Amino acid sequence: MNTIPFWQTTKLTEMTSQQWESLCDGCGRCCLIKLQDEDTEDICTTNVVCRYLDLNNCHCIEYKERTVLVPECVRLTPDNLQEQFHYMPQSCSYRVLYESGDLPEWHPLLTGSHEAMEEAGISIKMMAVSENEIEDEEQLFSHIIDCDEEEL
Repeated sequence: MNTIPFWQTTKLTEMTSQQWESLCDGCGRCCLIKLQDEDTEDICTTNVVCRYLDLNNCHCIEYKERTVLVPECVRLTPDNLQEQFHYMPQSCSYRVLYESGDLPEWHPLLTGSHEAMEEAGISIKMMAVSENEIEDEEQLFSHIIDCDEEEL
């Protein structure tokens, strides 16, 4: 019996919270600290992640409290997805699904594991450092890896 995956039959705005949460591929890219130029409003991404991201598995250890502990943490919802695109990497599964109608071939819902995502270079696991290792905010500038997130 051939069943069609829920993300191909259900609009993002009509998904259950369990379906919505399962779309997150766990890459950790949304947890990379971003700097915004006050004059140009350009957004630059660092390789520094929020202190609450466990770099061994790319999961937030304070997921339910994340927006309280880190007020600037983006809480992506079906209703604000389009507004938040500029904070999300091009590879974000929510963004890819919204724009193309299907998940990327490396997505864990398709492959059954995170290996394909890691092999595709999507996971930040091997390239990120925790903000706990950064002594002061000025140091963040030396960790910029991209501006405007086109290469993420």
